[in-house]
Formats: sequence, structure tokens, C-alpha cells
Amino acid sequence: MLRTVKPKTARTKRFFKNRESKVHENPKTALIIHGSTTSQVVSDALKDLYAMKRPNAVHFTKKNEIKPFEDEEKLEFFSNKNDASLLVIGTHLKKRPHNLTFARMFNHQVLEMFELGVEKMQAMSQIKGSKCSVGMKPLLVFNGEAFDSNPTCQAIKNYFMDFYNGDASDAVNLNGLEYVISFTATSDTKILMRTFTMQMKKSGVKTPRVELEEMGPNFDFVVRRANAPKPDLWKAATRVPTEMKKPKVKNVNVDEMGDKLGRIHVGQQELHKIQTRKMKGLKKRSADDDKDTDEAASSKKQKSDE
Repeated sequence: MLRTVKPKTARTKRFFKNRESKVHENPKTALIIHGSTTSQVVSDALKDLYAMKRPNAVHFTKKNEIKPFEDEEKLEFFSNKNDASLLVIGTHLKKRPHNLTFARMFNHQVLEMFELGVEKMQAMSQIKGSKCSVGMKPLLVFNGEAFDSNPTCQAIKNYFMDFYNGDASDAVNLNGLEYVISFTATSDTKILMRTFTMQMKKSGVKTPRVELEEMGPNFDFVVRRANAPKPDLWKAATRVPTEMKKPKVKNVNVDEMGDKLGRIHVGQQELHKIQTRKMKGLKKRSADDDKDTDEAASSKKQKSDE
């Protein structure tokens, strides 16, 4: 366990304040770690994953004696020391060759882990062509029914969406959409990952014509082991802060098109009590007044006939 350090300087106080819980959290940092034994395939895979995750990533090139599914304390130690919530550990064993373990942490505790074996790989350096810029967020595409039906594939989809989330943005610039990552689940145990750069071509209209060019890396993953999160820990990790919840407004709804509809409640209308303009014709009269008026009108009519 790490010793507790009390801040003594303003710089140390700012450092610990940056690590505190926030309503809008910082971009998640990923640790890329080499295990005790690795292969060239694993090293190239970790290198390419680090290149696409930069600058929110730290790459440990030295080998570490670490077994993720057997010893979670080392994962928690690395997470706490480097303030990282995403870990990728590369190992190579006889029983599990070319192995990548993806772990996600919450409050420096292991939330979930997935072990994916690399059956086939094409590194970024093996493919000629343009590459994406540092710090750009990719477009993610998930193909296959397993991402909707299989619990493990659903969790892997959620992990990669969190892995490539990056900084929060309110608007999208077309020039900033540089590459696409496609995940295809061919079965419950195999996932294909392909990476392409986006080329914006002239189309004669305002919206450009998009062409995809292979960039790499390309992986053929096979799902080996998975540790599902504990229910209480998952509930705490997915809790929405009170500040993020929108206050409910009575009698206001939003339809499917995004239009706001409001309902107004009007009380009973008593028309006889409404104040109208004071006119002689609208003045209330008695029955005798009406009789005198009728007689005067009839006499006036007789004189006009004569």
C-alpha cells in the first residue's frame, strides 16, 4: 500500500486536488505495461495501442512480474501511483500465447478485466499511408449481434468506448474526424479490430465524400477469460452525480423530434363575470324597459308608413 502523504506546499495541494473526485472527470489515463515474458507480437501491439491513446497514456517499456488474474494488488498499486483507471498488460505464455489483458479500475480497485489473445496482427508500421494525429478521437463502429446479446462482448464494447473516449466535446469538426476503428464480432469468442484513416474528398455539395484508407493496427482477437464487475462496485461506478441530473419540470415533455411541448391548466371560465367595455347597447335592462322600447319602435314605424 502507498503511504499517505499530507500536502505541505501549494503545488502538492493542487496535485492532490486534481486527483479528487469531480463532476466532470478528467480524461482517463491508460497504463501500457509489459509482463515478465512478452513476444514481438505483444510488443508491437502495446506500442500501437499507446500511439493511438496518446497523450492520455503512459508506456512502461521495462518488464514487470505481474499476473493480473492472480494478483490484483499490483494492478491497484500501479493505478494508485500513476492515477490511471485503464490498464493494458501484455504477456506471452505457452498456454496463452500473445496475450493482452485489459483492466478497468474504479477508485483504484479492479472493476473488470478481459483477456484477449492475438491470433493475427498487422502493425501500424507494416501498412504504408497516412496516420492519424496525436490526441484525435476516433469514430467507433461495432458490428455483430454478439455486442447486443453476449454479456462479455457487451462489456468489451463498453470498455473500448471508455478507452477511446478522451476529452469531452460539445461540437464536432469534420476536419477532426481522422480515423475509424471497426470492431466486428464474428462469434461469441472472436472479435476483429480494423483501423482506417478518413479521406475527405470533394463531392460537389456541402457534405464531403468520405473514403477509408487502411491505417492499422489490425487485430484478430479471441476472448479467453473475463472477470465481471461486482454488483455493488459497478453500481457505485455508474452512479450519476446529483449535479448532473436535470431537474424535472412539470407538464413539459420532449417528443421524438426534440420539440418541447408544454401543457397549461386553465381554470373554469365564468363569462358572465367578465368586465366588458361600458356601452349603452351592452347595458343590462329590465323587462319593462324592453316593453317601452318595443312600443316606441312600433309607433315610429307607423308614422313612417303614414
